[in-house]
Amino acid sequence: MFQKYNLTPKQLSFIAALLLSIPVAAASSFFLKVWWNPILVFGLMFILNFALISFILNQFLHRQIRLIYKMISQTKATRREEFYHKTLLPVKSMDEVRNDVEAWADQRKKEMETLQQNETFRKEFLQNLSHELKTPIFSIQGYVDTLLGGAMENPQISLKFLQNTEKNIERLVNLVSDLDEISKLESGELKLNIQNFVIQDLLLEVFDALFLKAGEKNIEMRIKKGCEASLTVSANKEKIRQVLVNIVENAIKYGKQNGTVEAGFYVTEEKNVLVEITDDGYGIAEEHRLRIFERFYRTDAARSRKIGGSGLGLSICKHIIEAHKQELRVRSTIDIGTTFGFELPLSK
Repeated sequence: MFQKYNLTPKQLSFIAALLLSIPVAAASSFFLKVWWNPILVFGLMFILNFALISFILNQFLHRQIRLIYKMISQTKATRREEFYHKTLLPVKSMDEVRNDVEAWADQRKKEMETLQQNETFRKEFLQNLSHELKTPIFSIQGYVDTLLGGAMENPQISLKFLQNTEKNIERLVNLVSDLDEISKLESGELKLNIQNFVIQDLLLEVFDALFLKAGEKNIEMRIKKGCEASLTVSANKEKIRQVLVNIVENAIKYGKQNGTVEAGFYVTEEKNVLVEITDDGYGIAEEHRLRIFERFYRTDAARSRKIGGSGLGLSICKHIIEAHKQELRVRSTIDIGTTFGFELPLSK
C-alpha cells in the first residue's frame, strides 16, 4: 500500500494521524471505563489530526511548489494568470512537479552544453582567424622591411619580394571576401538568382577550368556512365559553380597521383537531382568528418596551409547549399576515397 521512499502527502498525513491517535486512545482507556469510549476518542482524534496535518502539509508543500515554479519559470505571470493558477487549475501532484523540474533540468543541461560548444567553437574560430591573418601580414611586413632596408637596390630581389607580397595581399583579399560571403549567406542578405540550367554542362565547364591542375597529378575527371543524360535544375548557377569548383578542386588537391574524380547525377523522388562528386583519394578520418564544414577547420593544418586555401571553402559550400534549402553531405573512408553530395530542385 505504502512505498517507503515515495509517500504522498495524504499517506504521510494518515501515518502521522494514526501515530498521534493511538497513544491518546490508549491513555483514555485508563480514565474512560466504557469500552467504546476509547474507540470514539481514537476516531475523533484520527479525523482531527488527519485533517489538520493534511491541511498544514498541503499548504506548506504548495507554497514550496509555487516558489519552485517561480525559480524555473522564464516569464512573469500577470495577476489574472496568478488567480487562474491558484483558484481554477487543479493542484499538481508531486509526480507532476517532479516531472516538470526534471524536464527543466534537462533543458538547462542542454542549454549549458550548447553554450559550452559555442564557446569552444568561438575560441577555435578566433584562434584560426588570428593565425590565418597573421601569416600573410607578417610575411608582407617582412618583405617590406627588407625592401626598405636596402634590398630595393637589387632589382631581382625587389621583384621577387614584391611578387611574394602581391601573393600574400591576394590571400588576405580572398580571406576577407570569403568571410564577407559567409556572413551574407548566414544573415540571408545574399539573394539567390534562381535560373534553369543543365547541371552536367556546368560540371563540364568546371572540369575544363581545372584541367591543368588535374593534369599536374594525372587525375582523370569524368561523368559516371549512365549519368550523361541532361538534367535541368533550378538554382543559382554561379553559386552552384562555386560549390562544384571547390569540391572538385579539393578532390584534386587531396587526391592520389593518377587518380580519378567522378561525378554522378540521379533523379530522386522525381523532383530533385542528387549530385555526387567522388574521388579515390586518401579519404577523411571519422573524427574529422563531422567538422570539415566548420570555418577554418583543417584535417591536416600544416599540409592544408601548404597546399593553399583559406580553410573557408567547404563552409561556404555548406551555406550555399543550405540557402537552396538542401544539405551538403559527405561519405568517406581512409584510403578508399570521399564523396560529397547534395540535391537541387529538378526544373519543371
